[in-house]
Amino acid sequence: MAQRDDTDISQREKGKYILIRDAEDYQPGLYDKPLPCFGCGIGWFSFLLGFVFPLMWYYATILYFGNYYRKDIRERPGLAASAIAALVCSVVLVITVLVLIF
Repeated sequence: MAQRDDTDISQREKGKYILIRDAEDYQPGLYDKPLPCFGCGIGWFSFLLGFVFPLMWYYATILYFGNYYRKDIRERPGLAASAIAALVCSVVLVITVLVLIF
C-alpha cells in the first residue's frame, strides 16, 4: 500500500492527470440541451421574426416579464432584446399617430 501511495505522488508531481469519472457515466448538464426554435431560443427567434411580424416582440416581452428565462438562463438576452424592440416600436407608433392626428 505504501508503494502505491509513492507511485501516486510521483505521478502527480509529473503532471499526470487521473480520470475521476468514467466516460460511460456521462450525464448531460442543463446547458447541454439545445435551445428551442432552431437552437437560437425563443427570445432571439421572436426578435428576428419581429421585424416581419412585430407582435412577436410583445409576446417575448410578456415572456420576459413573466420570468420565462428562469427555466433556462440562456433565453434572457433574447427576451430582453425583444422587450427593447417592443418598446422602440411602441414609441415610434405613438409618435406616428400623434403626427398624423395633429
